[in-house]
Amino acid sequence: MSTSPDGVAEAARFAATDLGAEPVFLMARAASIGSAEANRRLADFGLKVRHYSVLSLACGGTAPTQRELSQFLVLDPSQIVAIVDELEHRGAVERQTDPRDRRSKVIVPTKDGHALYGKAKEAVDGATEISMAKLSAAEQRELRRLLQVVAF
Repeated sequence: MSTSPDGVAEAARFAATDLGAEPVFLMARAASIGSAEANRRLADFGLKVRHYSVLSLACGGTAPTQRELSQFLVLDPSQIVAIVDELEHRGAVERQTDPRDRRSKVIVPTKDGHALYGKAKEAVDGATEISMAKLSAAEQRELRRLLQVVAF
């Protein structure tokens, strides 16, 4: 994400506040910066980070239910339904009966969905490179490790 010189000075001014030292805020701000860059790159594919997240989990071989997607992505179930509807309309995913519970549906990718995911992942990887460019490779690995500890 490009920041103007004024934006850098403004961010530095706010970094010195109490809020600028709070881990929850710092994680949210870092996520917002990364998501904005990813959304910019995903726009070429008609996707946003939320769509990408659902598509990624569907392509990951876990056959998630909409409830699982909602819980894992911390999104309201109605948001998941809308995202899955959009991806299904595009032919990227399908709802199939859950073999574990016939009353439930799992979200699985189509061939086109796998292809879309591959392209979208490259875009997200590029956004990640930009978002984490200030960190060394070792720091990036450590940040990922620490975020996984916090997230899981």
